[in-house]
Amino acid sequence: MLKAFRKKEGQKGFTLIELMIVVAIIGILAAIAIPQFNQYRKRGWAATLNSDVKNAYTASTALIADNANLAAMDCSTTAGVGLQAAGYKPTTGTSCAVAFTDTSNYTITITAPATWSLSAPGTAVMTVTTANGAVLTAAIP
Repeated sequence: MLKAFRKKEGQKGFTLIELMIVVAIIGILAAIAIPQFNQYRKRGWAATLNSDVKNAYTASTALIADNANLAAMDCSTTAGVGLQAAGYKPTTGTSCAVAFTDTSNYTITITAPATWSLSAPGTAVMTVTTANGAVLTAAIP
């Protein structure tokens, strides 16, 4: 029986069994790797959102430090009120929103683009509450 699997002199190449085993192994590895790859991408996108909201917060503190009597804040490049003018650079495709009450109370929201196909959460929110210049709440859920 083993003689049937042996190569005859002058024959080169793989047997059909060898090729089928290699294809089966590659199929098993792909079945494991592809779902993991998608999870890695989603975790990377979530980390990008968290990083963006932290960068926006840093820009907001710089903006407040430069303008103690700040009456409005947004994500624009407008000098004196915009986070992008204060140094925040959003990741391509993300959107930024600021709900500004005063320099002691504001919320920064960074939203992922739909192409990232994140389930929940597709946003990173930082709510800032200060008292006497000390940050009481600056949490990312």
